[in-house]
Amino acid sequence: MTETFSKRVWELATSIPPGRVTTYGILAKAAGGGTMAARSITNILSKAPNQGAIAYHRIVYANGKIWFTAEHELKRRRLYKKEGIRVNEKGIIQNLEEVLYHFDETG
Repeated sequence: MTETFSKRVWELATSIPPGRVTTYGILAKAAGGGTMAARSITNILSKAPNQGAIAYHRIVYANGKIWFTAEHELKRRRLYKKEGIRVNEKGIIQNLEEVLYHFDETG
């Protein structure tokens, strides 16, 4: 991955508005990456200089599945609820079509 791609990923990740989520694939594509680039998003974000600005809970798998760890699940569930994102007991976003964010949107 190039430094430019990583920088673009960081910028896009911090621009996802509250109440919306995007997928690893959408984020990778918007940053100029190919199909396989989605697999590198987590690694790229872990090296971002602006960790506090990244709302990791707003980046999910393509099927609306959320990556939870025991350490972060309660906090993330609270964030989703606060932002109006409905998550079921299995960690899948129920209103994905309503909250899915594409970076080419204007408003």
